[in-house]
Amino acid sequence: MPTGMTLFFHFYAFAIGTLIGSFLNVVIHRVPREVSIVFPASRCPSCGHKIRPWDNVPVLAWLWLGGRCRDCRAPIAARYPLVELANGLFYVAIFQRTGISFTSLCLAAIVSMTIALIFIDLDFQLLPDVLTYPAIVIALVMGWIATDQRGDRMLLADSLLESAAGAVIGAGVLLAISLSYLLIRRIEGMGAGDTKMLAYIGAVTGWKGLFPLMLIASITGSVVGVLVAMRSEKGMQVAVPFGVFLGMAFLVVIFFGPTLSSWYVALLLR
Repeated sequence: MPTGMTLFFHFYAFAIGTLIGSFLNVVIHRVPREVSIVFPASRCPSCGHKIRPWDNVPVLAWLWLGGRCRDCRAPIAARYPLVELANGLFYVAIFQRTGISFTSLCLAAIVSMTIALIFIDLDFQLLPDVLTYPAIVIALVMGWIATDQRGDRMLLADSLLESAAGAVIGAGVLLAISLSYLLIRRIEGMGAGDTKMLAYIGAVTGWKGLFPLMLIASITGSVVGVLVAMRSEKGMQVAVPFGVFLGMAFLVVIFFGPTLSSWYVALLLR
């Protein structure tokens, strides 16, 4: 592909990604509150003024507004442009690895859902079915159809069988952990949302991606959990949203899984 055309598609992927990232901010804010994501139009949560179209341009609007509402001057959280920027950059990364393909469309949808789930779980300790169930379906369809342009640059399931196995094993592992914790401690350790999230993650990566993913999620979750517990009055009883760490580990594994695997093998052979 000519360099100029490549740059155009990179820019296009980034622009589409930031626009969808802007919509993700609406999803993150409204879905947990069970509010329509379509109506009403976007408004300032502080003063209720409708956001003007030119003040809703992804990333740039936050910069030229100085991170404040034009009408009431209330601060706008930096999370909004960060979600938009992250989604745009992930879309560029997907395009670089898969080109324009069915795989890229499926991955874009799943990555966007994952970003939304990370922030929803962070704020509400909730992983809504309206996001996890469609992600499972999309992941399985990708395993069934999308065998194009995968190469060895991403850690993805190679077939519907591997995708389904990843979903079943992923969900089964967390379900077994949750039931064991419930039997031993008589309290719920993980919610059903985590199980559904790992089901779609396993469907995307296949069973081979689950071990490194769970390792990364468990280590980071444990470290952050201990730090949060040290600062909380609840101590080790404080609830930690594990979906946040599952989502972040998933994004690391699908994009850098082959590289991490090669490093691991190289260390073993030294």
